[in-house]
Amino acid sequence: MAHHHDRHADGGGRRLLVVTVLNILITIAEVIGGIMANSLALLSDAVHNLSDTIAILLAYIARRISGKASNERKTFGYKRIEILAAFFNALVLIGISAFLVLEAIKRFQDPEPIKGLLMFVVATAGLLFNLFAVILLRKHSGRNLNIRSAYLHLIGDTLSSFVVILGSVLIYFFSIYWIDPLVTILISIYLIKEAWNIVKETADILMQSTPKGIDIPAIRKELEGIEGISNIHHVHVWALNDQDYHFECHADLEADQHVSATSSIREQMESLLSAKHGIGHVTVQFEFGACDDKATIHNGN
Repeated sequence: MAHHHDRHADGGGRRLLVVTVLNILITIAEVIGGIMANSLALLSDAVHNLSDTIAILLAYIARRISGKASNERKTFGYKRIEILAAFFNALVLIGISAFLVLEAIKRFQDPEPIKGLLMFVVATAGLLFNLFAVILLRKHSGRNLNIRSAYLHLIGDTLSSFVVILGSVLIYFFSIYWIDPLVTILISIYLIKEAWNIVKETADILMQSTPKGIDIPAIRKELEGIEGISNIHHVHVWALNDQDYHFECHADLEADQHVSATSSIREQMESLLSAKHGIGHVTVQFEFGACDDKATIHNGN
C-alpha cells in the first residue's frame, strides 16, 4: 500500500516538472506575441503565467524536498514544506488576481487598439498548452494541497487565455474592447475565493488545528468504550500535512498494571483511530490516577 502511495506522489512530482516547462514556453510566447500585437491583455497574461511558473516550480521543489528522510533536527521530516508552498502559492494567486482586477479597471477607462488576429493565435496556443497542463495535474489535485494550489494557478491561466481569445474575437470583428476587462474581473474574483480557501486550510494545518471531520468528543467516547480504559483526557489532534493525521492523549486505566500489559489496549486504540478516523500516528500516555485534570482539552501552560 505504501509503495502504491509513493508511486502517486512521484507521478505528481514529474507532472509538476512538465507543467513548469509548459508554463515557461507559454510565458515566452505571450511576451513576444503581446509586444508584436500591442496587446496589454497578452502581456498581462504573460505576467500571470510567469508568476504561476515560479509558483509551480516552488511546488515541484517542495514536492522533492518533502520526500527527504527525518533527522535529529527535523524529526517529522520535511513533509510540511508542501503546506508552506501551498500557503505561499495561494497568497501569490490572490495578489495576481487583485493586480488583474486593477489592470482591468484601467482598461475600462483607457482601452488601446490591438492586433486582434495575432492576439487570437497566441492566446489559442496558450489555451491549448494550459488545458494540457490542467489535464496532467487534475488526477493529483484532490490528494495534495500543494498540487491543488498549482492546479488552481493553471485553472486561472486557462480561464485567462479563454478571456483573451474571447476579447480578440470581439475586438477583431466588432471592436468591442470592454468585454475583456469585464470577464477578467469575474474570473479574478472566483480565483481569489478559491485561493482564500487554500489559505485558510493551510493556515489551520500550520496552527495545528483539529482537522476537519474529526470529532474529538466522539473519539473520546469511543476510546473510553475500550475495556481497561477509565478516562481519556488531554487530547491533541493535528495534521502534519493534508494527509498525515496525528493523535495524542492521556489514557487513565481502570487498574494499575505493568506497561507490557497495556500493549493490547494501545493496539485497540490505534486500530479504532485508523479505521474510523484515518489517524495513522498515535501517541498515548498511560496513567493510573495521575492527573487531577480530566478535561478533554488541557488549558494549562
